[in-house]
Amino acid sequence: MHLIISLLSGILFGLGLAVAQMTNPLKVQAFLDMAGDWDPSLAFVMGGAVMVTLVGFRFILKRQGPAWGDSFHLPKLTRIDRRLIGGAALFGIGWGLTGYCPGPALSSMLTGNTEVWLFVPAMLAGGAVQRWQDRRRT
Repeated sequence: MHLIISLLSGILFGLGLAVAQMTNPLKVQAFLDMAGDWDPSLAFVMGGAVMVTLVGFRFILKRQGPAWGDSFHLPKLTRIDRRLIGGAALFGIGWGLTGYCPGPALSSMLTGNTEVWLFVPAMLAGGAVQRWQDRRRT
């Protein structure tokens, strides 16, 4: 049952990204280009996601645990440090240059857009390097 719920959740998430045009890198870059030909339409997508999260978390986190899982997996670190700011900056630069972030990139892999086949391996390699560095620190 856990795998079926995961699959259905992933399909729903991918469809939502496609309908919102978050899988279109040109649309994302137009949203990020506030000094040029700015397209503010993705602000409504992000605003809707933030509102759903704010309301949903209030109800869901009052439960003892998730419906299909052992426990909630929430961040353990709560302070803003140099690594968080650097990672956020790197993420933002990559998002602005390519128009992709992880979810839309994975959703775009079956659309025939060949540039995403370069982005996803680079993204996975970056994640592997980050995990390797974390292991070296501990």
